[in-house]
Amino acid sequence: MEPGEYAELDATALAALIRDGEVTAEEVARAATEALAAVQPAVNGLVDGPFASPLDHAADGPFAGVPFGLKDLIAHAAGVPTRSGTRLLGDGVPMPTDTHLVARFRRAGFATLGLTATPELGFNANTEAVATGSVRNPWDLSRSPGGSSGGSAALVAARALPVAHANDGGGSIRIPAAACGLVGLKPSQGRTSPGPDYADPLLGMGVEFVLTRTVRDCAAVLDAVHGHEPGDRYALPDPVRPYADEAHAGSRPLRIALHTAPFSGDGPVDASCVEATEAAGRVLEELGHHVERAAPQLDGAVFDDANFIAWTAFLADGVDGLAEALGLTPGPEHLEATTLACVEHGRTLRAADLFAADRVFNATRRTVAEFHRTYDLILTPTMNVPNTAAGYLDADDASLGARGWYDRIFSTAGFTALSNMTGNPAISLPLGTSTEGWPVGVQLVAPYMGEATLLALAADLERALPWADRRPGTVVG
Repeated sequence: MEPGEYAELDATALAALIRDGEVTAEEVARAATEALAAVQPAVNGLVDGPFASPLDHAADGPFAGVPFGLKDLIAHAAGVPTRSGTRLLGDGVPMPTDTHLVARFRRAGFATLGLTATPELGFNANTEAVATGSVRNPWDLSRSPGGSSGGSAALVAARALPVAHANDGGGSIRIPAAACGLVGLKPSQGRTSPGPDYADPLLGMGVEFVLTRTVRDCAAVLDAVHGHEPGDRYALPDPVRPYADEAHAGSRPLRIALHTAPFSGDGPVDASCVEATEAAGRVLEELGHHVERAAPQLDGAVFDDANFIAWTAFLADGVDGLAEALGLTPGPEHLEATTLACVEHGRTLRAADLFAADRVFNATRRTVAEFHRTYDLILTPTMNVPNTAAGYLDADDASLGARGWYDRIFSTAGFTALSNMTGNPAISLPLGTSTEGWPVGVQLVAPYMGEATLLALAADLERALPWADRRPGTVVG
């Protein structure tokens, strides 16, 4: 298999070729390794790899032998050093075990060929860690691929990988999906296991999954890896039928709320993002759905205050835990300026502050759940802008401080964090194109545990507005 042939195939197609004996897993791995080597100098999406051979994986899983990238944050593989985008961890700390999700990736058959880049500790909407350098968007190398799953997004968009791990605490799957023209599903809280290291990362806002180029891959991967593990705080029921079947069958008529004003932050919304969302609404009406302008009534300032508490407390706890284990005192030589500012702010918070934030989380969940009694889905832009310039979200800018940093991030991404706070599933689809030729993401949000509805409608939109043939400037083949 040549790299150019490999790059045209999604994970489902590659798995079928391997399963049917038309190509070997070893041949696919060689093609993927060549593809990664070809795009890495331009996009810088890998922080470790390509490995000499893929990590061990099941030979009989549904994706046996399909190349895969593991984001270097939260999830980890036994024996593989992790850096989490920070100088604090030096050259990396080998982890003793797989996380539960990584074990499921292995059982699914994914052949992990490297670790993908993340901003420092994941707190950024781009991916330009001082420790590992700037990741660039394959559509335009002067632009960011988004974050925090920017390394995964850049490599999938450049067609060096068909699918890659990602996680999302405020939009970190959907933001890079939008910026890079990919499918990015943030599943419901508890749909994938955060264990054994976490019960509720980021007060439950952190969720793990993948980035793909096609809806069918997104659905099939969710079928392969969803589910709880012993000790998990949440045990969601299995879907009535496989998600892949839902995507194939299509959706029933739905009542959809269209909204183009940000839920958080105070940034303006680019006209191309509004236009893509409204155009998607018109297509949905043509497909038989009822679309009208509506939105849950939320106080954005109160929302942002609670979210800011959760993020800074989480960073402080994580950094202080690492520092204690490593026997050092974190300073500017270890952490980027805004990370250090957020850690210092987080240390000032009291337990009562976290409980106050949790009250906001509860009220927000219930407000949105009540709204979903009337509307099956919410349709919004994914981001305020199609993407950001490389360097705009500079986490090492000491002038921003902790709250200034938070506000800058969410001025570009005011639509995504709501679903993290509510725990609802949300998906970004590449349904628009900016005047510069960049992809523009549109977001759909469902009620809690509503992945089946999301994937069915996403597949309908993929058939109506196909994006598979759109290619960025930097691409394999």
